[in-house]
Amino acid sequence: MKFLASTALALTLLATGATAQDAPTVNETIKPQPPVVIPSATVTSPDGNIVVTVATDPEGHTVYSVTRKGELIVAPSRLGFLLTDQPKLDRNMQITSAKETKSDTSWTQPYGEWKTIRNNHKELRVRVTEATSLHRMMDIVFRVEDSGVGFRYELPAQPNLTHANIAEELTQFAFADQATAWWIPAFEWNREEYLYNTTPLKDVGTAQTPMTLKLASGTHVALHEAALVDYSGMQVAKVEGNTLKAVLMPGAGAAKVSRDLPFATPWRTMIISDDAPGLYMSHLELNLNEPNKLGDVSWIKPGKFVGVWWNMITGKWTWATGPKHGATNANVKTYIDFASANKIPGVLVEGWNVGWDGDWFGNGNAMNFSQPTPDFDAKYLADYAKSKGVYLIGHHETGGSASHYDSQLDSAFAFARDHGEPVVKTGYVTDAGQIERVDADGTRKREWHEGQWMSNHYLRVVQTAAKYKVSIDSHEPFKDTGLRRTYPNWVAREGARGMEYNSWTVKNPPEHEANLAFTRMLAGPMDFTPGVLSLKGSDDSDILSTIAKQLALYVVLYSPVVMAADTPENYAKYPAAFQFIKDVPTDWSDTRVLNGAVGDYATFARKDMKSDDWYIGSVTDENPRSMTITLDFLDPGKTYTAQIYRDGPNADYRTAARHAITIETKTVRKGDTMVIALAPGGGQAIRLKAGR
Repeated sequence: MKFLASTALALTLLATGATAQDAPTVNETIKPQPPVVIPSATVTSPDGNIVVTVATDPEGHTVYSVTRKGELIVAPSRLGFLLTDQPKLDRNMQITSAKETKSDTSWTQPYGEWKTIRNNHKELRVRVTEATSLHRMMDIVFRVEDSGVGFRYELPAQPNLTHANIAEELTQFAFADQATAWWIPAFEWNREEYLYNTTPLKDVGTAQTPMTLKLASGTHVALHEAALVDYSGMQVAKVEGNTLKAVLMPGAGAAKVSRDLPFATPWRTMIISDDAPGLYMSHLELNLNEPNKLGDVSWIKPGKFVGVWWNMITGKWTWATGPKHGATNANVKTYIDFASANKIPGVLVEGWNVGWDGDWFGNGNAMNFSQPTPDFDAKYLADYAKSKGVYLIGHHETGGSASHYDSQLDSAFAFARDHGEPVVKTGYVTDAGQIERVDADGTRKREWHEGQWMSNHYLRVVQTAAKYKVSIDSHEPFKDTGLRRTYPNWVAREGARGMEYNSWTVKNPPEHEANLAFTRMLAGPMDFTPGVLSLKGSDDSDILSTIAKQLALYVVLYSPVVMAADTPENYAKYPAAFQFIKDVPTDWSDTRVLNGAVGDYATFARKDMKSDDWYIGSVTDENPRSMTITLDFLDPGKTYTAQIYRDGPNADYRTAARHAITIETKTVRKGDTMVIALAPGGGQAIRLKAGR
């Protein structure tokens, strides 16, 4: 027994670095040494402008703060978790270790707005441990780039916390100054499809992210999250004053998130900039996601498409079978011929499959994604499209019946692959909180679109589609948090009020797109479906836009798969304007935001991935504007032909002159200036065609 005790003592001494003279006698108890407690830890951005400090307050709450260029952006804000089955992880915390690392690398996107992304950051990993008998611990990891801050919780394996049932995060964002906020409400029936409120920060209710703030100093902050996997989506609620707290989307169970340890949460992100354009130029969200997990993704095809869609939105055709059915052989052939003649590579077809007849809204259990309707000959149309140099884009509308869709994923995407469909548009049309989940025992539950269970469902769809080399354009989606880096076949999402609202009674106002540019678009690509040159919706109602603005949206609102949403007969009425839609690419090697203010105006310049051509798009709200831009982004020594599509004389979104457009050309070079003149509700689109 003495030998065993001595051996154990020797191992303890070896592990702790103690010496023999420090050793207690055999009969003494070896007491664990208390951890070293660190009062605070600090990390700065690579350029030194942003400083993050982590500390504990007198009650042992873990808090962080953020300054930029000497300005306090976020005052000390609490961190932690409320659990359903254990005491909360909140008080009596001590910082027991802090480690800083740095990295400066670059990576290449398979498609996107920039070909190469630089990932230059410093990282601070802080471990906090409870000074209680439970001794639970968590790591809080901060990554700081020149453009902002991301942080997440990492819960390591530990004896007194093996599974986390999270009731709520206790994450706070205590902004140090008053601010103007652009936000849409959370937990409402219509998911993300709301117009943006512009209010003082103190008047925010519960908001979805991305949420954009302009502090009293003029500094802009975009609040969002990155790498949202196997977790509930984060909303933010006003607590008091200028403080927001995280609110997780609920699920069907008591816990909003249920995970075995170890695991990491999504990153909570704050992009920080002098102005609105600077928010858009940040790569923080993408850099916080893991690299591509799919391997070779050369099969992913960015591109434009037309489709059997707008006539359903306006009520001329139906998704259901019958005399007005849109997805017939004859109608689809018309669109294939039109796409082929205009070198548009894709044709979307909605309503092609069995299941649309009857009441499918919120009940898609009759949908079959490998069984066409009798008047849609899938093989014939796929072969016909291929013969014309065009491919079909599939459509899977679940009606919110997510488990029913899960049961068909392999057969659905095998069908898409076998019929030459490189992209499938998915849909989850049902009220928020009404997704149907069916467990293995047959129990039916209701989920929110952005709860943990649906986070896993959407990712299953994307991963299964990748097996069949199919890309996903999600409508009624889980919010974009940069996962297109990890799963590049997740090419686009809806997740805001798109063009379809302009067909209906409650239309998008002229400021909508200038709001989207610096709010929703900070999350990632949006399938907005622009290009309705007729400017007519249901019942011949007027769309609140000019033709030139419809063209500009192809540059301002990015998506690698983008629709020319109007009908062939309407494009035939405006062939000169339609030329820009035919020319504009959807894949870019560089992007610059030339000017902009949230909700007022935005001007973007993007360089074609396959040529030296640049494209410019500018949009305004209800106010006319005249702005001068400098072409300092062009290549030196080259001459460019500027093909300009601008609002015509007296153009105005409120009158019949909304159709007025002037098309002209001029020669420009690097460093030249151009005047961007925008009518009320208007826009301007420019192609800068490079010469030799």
